[in-house]
Amino acid sequence: MDLAEGAIGLEDDIVTQLLLARGVAREDLARHLSPTLRSFLPDPSEFQDMEAAAERLAEAILGGETVTIYGDYDVDGATSAALLIRLLRMLGHDARYYIPDRLLEGYGPSGEALVRLAEEGSSLIVTVDCGAMAHDALKQAHDAGVDVVVVDHHKCSAELPVTAALVNPNRLDESETGAAHGHLAAVGVAFLLAIATVRTLRARGYFESRKEPDLFALLDLVALGTVADVAALHGLNRAMVAQGLKVMALRNNTGMAALIDASRINRAPTCSDLGFALGPRINAGGRVGESTLGVRLLTTEDAGEAQDIAARLSALNDERRAIEAAVQEAAEAQIDAQHNRSVLVLAGKGWHPGVIGIVAGRIKEKTGKPTIVIALDDEDGGYGKGSGRSVSGVDLGAAIIAAREYGMLVAGGGHAMAAGLTVEPGKVDALAEWLDERLSSQVMRSMEERSMVLDLALAPGGLTPELVTTLDSAGPFGVGWPGPRIAVGPVRLVKVDIVGTDHVRLIANGRDGSSFKGIAFRAADSELGQTLLHGSKGRSLWLAGRAKIDDWGSRLQAEMHLEDAAWAD
Repeated sequence: MDLAEGAIGLEDDIVTQLLLARGVAREDLARHLSPTLRSFLPDPSEFQDMEAAAERLAEAILGGETVTIYGDYDVDGATSAALLIRLLRMLGHDARYYIPDRLLEGYGPSGEALVRLAEEGSSLIVTVDCGAMAHDALKQAHDAGVDVVVVDHHKCSAELPVTAALVNPNRLDESETGAAHGHLAAVGVAFLLAIATVRTLRARGYFESRKEPDLFALLDLVALGTVADVAALHGLNRAMVAQGLKVMALRNNTGMAALIDASRINRAPTCSDLGFALGPRINAGGRVGESTLGVRLLTTEDAGEAQDIAARLSALNDERRAIEAAVQEAAEAQIDAQHNRSVLVLAGKGWHPGVIGIVAGRIKEKTGKPTIVIALDDEDGGYGKGSGRSVSGVDLGAAIIAAREYGMLVAGGGHAMAAGLTVEPGKVDALAEWLDERLSSQVMRSMEERSMVLDLALAPGGLTPELVTTLDSAGPFGVGWPGPRIAVGPVRLVKVDIVGTDHVRLIANGRDGSSFKGIAFRAADSELGQTLLHGSKGRSLWLAGRAKIDDWGSRLQAEMHLEDAAWAD
């Protein structure tokens, strides 16, 4: 039987098989095997308002205007702000920045802050990772006579706020090319604006007497913001992250290098490091500390200052973990009462608003359901601040925008996988019922389609560092470009215990005489964890998950990060 066009052939090597399995057409393999910016970069002018934004930014540079970058307090916001600040410095122009306090000011631009920045001399404000839905605040800025350029990626409503330009691939009136890049994080959109601005200045002769900036040097910021914001790693995002990791390894950004050192990473950072080590430290500043720390770190050229800020962020990250554990325990106590709901809406007084997004993500992973966690104000009459995380196939951001338009929320927005909201305490139960009714069919369909797709099955002796290196060459991996899952077996477990708080660690032996280590993170109380700990004695299993390099010892070894198991006998 002939193979269908694009199908996987027995003669294909492992990397080719991985790419084909992720939807790459056979004729398009070459550019996906080595994702470069040149191969995936669109013309920025294809995006709505991009040329207007670039013209306004170029005008400010040429005219020596005071520019303020107004960012968000998470990693995407911090890296977006840092990217534009560093760009302006490369162009010989300094910029101010403003990062709102999560607790005192909440998410997005406030009219009061924008007007105050105008009164302090800013004639141009660029909002990054926020602003797409800030109609009232941007109207106040317009009335105050200050121009605002919005650089965002969150869902937009049909009616756009008044701005000098609004660049967002998720505009409802976006071009076909722009809409195809709706998976970009805000920092990716900011990078496209950087390209467009340099091109505009080039056309105006700005570089006749000065060197053009090296925009590739900004890709470490793009990589960090994209991965930490859990943006889909296909197409342009994958290319920017792949190249950004190379830039990061050069350690030319003083603050980024200090952040890597504070995270105790003594090799070139990987995609996983961005999501689980670097990103959480930047986030900790905005969640439980000072919102400006991330931008300050990523824009400083002072090594001593960078080390101090990175150390402070690490300490705040430890504090965040303790706060998060307490909120998660309280939130999980409410799950049983909502077992029949498709969307979990968990709310409590005294919960720290800075960790509710993380807790929502943890519970979503544990239950497989979209989850919203709401921190209610301790004072009567206060609002609840909520953060939600969704599952594949369920557009939570669109539902939150619809809830706001329906009158269920004071404010709200987001994208498919994550959303934020402000709600009156008395409407939390009604919101939960409304979301359950609206999203139940999407959640049910998502659950029916959920399965663990395996890329490779092998005997224990085949789990080698060389195999892991080969598999990793098809990366970087993330949402939308999943890392390869493998099954290894049959094996018997010779040692199983709990390490840390709730991680299950094991050593497995194969019939071929080989052995390897494995770990199932945060699994001690799960069905998988209990089976490994108590139900596997004397039985053979297949173990499924991801192959990783264990580099703690003197010799590199391959290990498994477990996600599932099945009996082999």
